[in-house]
Amino acid sequence: MAGETNLSKLVREMSPKLNEGSYVFSTVKNINDIARIDTICEFKENEGTTVVIEKHKADALKLDYNYVAAWITLKIHSSLEAVGLTATFSSELAKNNISCNVIAGYYHDHIFVNKNDAVKAIQVLTSLSGT
Repeated sequence: MAGETNLSKLVREMSPKLNEGSYVFSTVKNINDIARIDTICEFKENEGTTVVIEKHKADALKLDYNYVAAWITLKIHSSLEAVGLTATFSSELAKNNISCNVIAGYYHDHIFVNKNDAVKAIQVLTSLSGT
């Protein structure tokens, strides 16, 4: 099933949802030291593998991190070929001094914001969508 590509519809129906918990970005040299079931996502870079993982799991694994995030999921099924959605919401968050780190899954876009900005980010995104 193909995702939505119409930018107006994507913004109007994005339905941001704040997921429970705290999340961190860490980097590891050997991904095999972490059970795959524990990671939210992984990205291989030359310097190591970046993992996004729940904070309490990172603490248990003694992983280093310096950024604690909240995870927001846009509930609309956006196409990987959609143009402008990330630019639209990231610009609006930036206007409100909120940094965001975006990860696109097959079905949804996922936004990680500083944990302290979670409520404000949801307000900004909800206002943007007009809901």
